[in-house]
Amino acid sequence: MAFKFEKLKVWQKAMDLADEIDKMTKAFPKEGIFVLTSQVKRAADSISMNVAEGSTGQSNPEFKLF
Repeated sequence: MAFKFEKLKVWQKAMDLADEIDKMTKAFPKEGIFVLTSQVKRAADSISMNVAEGSTGQSNPEFKLF
């Protein structure tokens, strides 16, 4: 059974973006791989995680903020 947020286009696009970022970071210079690559990947992943977290309280008036 899928979660409700998986139907949201914004979540789907965020997941696509994270995949693209993952592919792109493979071309980063080796000296920056541990710091820069990790930071960029975590930033991209946080988009979909924030959407998922915000979608859990749809009856909550603050849901519109997400």
